[in-house]
Amino acid sequence: MTKTVATRPYLDQKPGTSGLRKKVPVFQQENYAENFIQSIFDSLDGFEGQTLVIGGDGRFYNREVVQIAIRMAAANGFGKVMVGRSGILSTPAASNVIRKYKAFGGIILSASHNPGGPTEDFGIKYNTGNGGPAPEKITDAIFERTKSIDAYKTLQTADIDIDQIGSFDLEGMVVEVIDPVADYADLMEELFDFNSIRNMFSLGFRMVFDAMSAVTGPYAKEILENRLRAPSGTVRNATPLPDFGGHHPDPNLVHAKDLYDLMMSGDNAPDFGAASDGDGDRNLIIGKDIFVTPSDSLAILAANAHLAPGYADGIAGIARSMPTSAAADRVAEKLGIGMYETPTGWKFFGNLLDAGKVTICGEESAGTGSSHVREKDGLWAVLLWLNILASRGDSAREIVQQHWATYGRNYYSRHDYEGVDSDAANELVEALRGKLDTLPGTKVGDLTVSEADDFAYHDPVDESVSKHQGIRILFDGGSRVVFRLSGTGTSGATLRVYIERYEPDAARHNIETQEALADLIAAAEELAGIKSRTGRDAPTVIT
Repeated sequence: MTKTVATRPYLDQKPGTSGLRKKVPVFQQENYAENFIQSIFDSLDGFEGQTLVIGGDGRFYNREVVQIAIRMAAANGFGKVMVGRSGILSTPAASNVIRKYKAFGGIILSASHNPGGPTEDFGIKYNTGNGGPAPEKITDAIFERTKSIDAYKTLQTADIDIDQIGSFDLEGMVVEVIDPVADYADLMEELFDFNSIRNMFSLGFRMVFDAMSAVTGPYAKEILENRLRAPSGTVRNATPLPDFGGHHPDPNLVHAKDLYDLMMSGDNAPDFGAASDGDGDRNLIIGKDIFVTPSDSLAILAANAHLAPGYADGIAGIARSMPTSAAADRVAEKLGIGMYETPTGWKFFGNLLDAGKVTICGEESAGTGSSHVREKDGLWAVLLWLNILASRGDSAREIVQQHWATYGRNYYSRHDYEGVDSDAANELVEALRGKLDTLPGTKVGDLTVSEADDFAYHDPVDESVSKHQGIRILFDGGSRVVFRLSGTGTSGATLRVYIERYEPDAARHNIETQEALADLIAAAEELAGIKSRTGRDAPTVIT
């Protein structure tokens, strides 16, 4: 039976770049999740009788909100809900299900790479019918609705059994519990040369994939160990846990240090190492004795994509987020294809992908993907790497070094200052904005500022404009420093500082990264006064 429940607004439900993210106790407040879900439905038109996809990364509170969302979808008039078994769907798998079955949209429950547990992070994100994150016009409408909502619709029913695959009726709405892995694994088999990869494994190729006790474990087990016949145990930490085993499911050199140490352990190290994050949309790539930066990985995947059957006819173009290094730009120039620089946030790639302007996209924050879905896709990137390794017969290190020799090397690093006082972080950024006009021509150490701006994006498809997307300070010779506040955290602010230097001389391609960037790191401190404004002596994380 449908019922309407009176409620009151919460004024802190503004979605960030990837939906609404808060601590679990915040979502557990009375009607908090219900308010946001109803605000999503109230901001949409034309879904009567349509299909909604629901799933998440299995983090703490996932199962409870899946049940809430199913009941509310029925009460609001959806005709069908497709939900991953046990409430599980990786973010790229959810995007694929939306696209494959022509669903109206989807609700994805995840806080991506953020920690999980009773006092940790949770998130709700709405994806549209193209499978991608809702654009700003929809998220803005959702936020406006949250500020005035006074009621939500739901059903008075018991919880649904979401642990068994099958379909049943819920007061006139069909609930279909689906295998969360099968459709995604089938798509990967269409895109990549599984026979060549299988043969590589049969010849003794050794790999380690760390699923970080997160959602990609079942996907990696099915694809790598079952379909590609990699040895049992190739996939580690394969069981998704509500608290990710007490670890931070972010595939970077801090939180995946065990994998990094293994890959740097000398001759006995595996040939290839990879990891993915909480909801399966990020990736970490490490070859034997070499870490591949996400920016380099994007460029290398784009340059070699034609080796995979799904991209044999070439790629239409490349898109990267503004803070991502310009390594991919040089690939696009050589291939004679379009190159697009967007704000951070995968939703900005959606229009370019839908318009056929680009095929491969990437962000420096370990997100890479293509036109096969409308989300970044960690396991996809790993499989394309495996396809390239199998096709070329080179090691990961050889592939990277050959790429640098051809295109030059973009030395690149990101310094994250996490949990910074929000007021202090905003004051730092505002102070930088205030002096942008005066910076060109000034000297900072031995560096000379050539340009400085606050990045604004003009979408070439819908002509929308997104301002204040990051402060860029460019120096003579092509080096740059970028400052940006992240929108993916749940408490305080994260100041991200991106440092990049282009080096065309192959004789200078083996300098340690932080050493190669030392003068730029010092310039960033001098320009922004990070220590004096935040009280931080050093970054929390360096990648």
